Amino acid sequence: MPKTGKNDHARKDELPSTLQRSEQKAQDTFAKTYDSAMETYDNDESRAARTAFAAVKHSYEKVGDHWEAKEERGPSDQHAAEGIESTKPTAGGVDANASKEHLYRRAQELDVKGRSKMTKDELVEALQKANDAATRKARGG
Repeated sequence: MPKTGKNDHARKDELPSTLQRSEQKAQDTFAKTYDSAMETYDNDESRAARTAFAAVKHSYEKVGDHWEAKEERGPSDQHAAEGIESTKPTAGGVDANASKEHLYRRAQELDVKGRSKMTKDELVEALQKANDAATRKARGG
């Protein structure tokens, strides 16, 4: 996994693929948080990765196969708001706390069918599926 190095940037080839296709600041957020969490959590790679993704999700939302800056910083879903002990499901990078209008615009970008009749919760679920499909396609799957 990532180590920040020369010029304090993450080595792109060590990042998760969705972050490799994202802007440098998102990559650096993940890498720096991951490195710090590895020290904090005694080299627990799984916990460090979860912590790093939580940091990314605070400022970025998953759009298709990459991460884009959110309109407003903050927890992306109820799980993120409650923390690691939360029993609420995660929205998988979708900014579930965004307005229904924002989610609808994202659904338009990803060509989600039936979006005009969806509730906010349905849009979140449909965006998760569209993001997962775009990521699989980008990985060649």
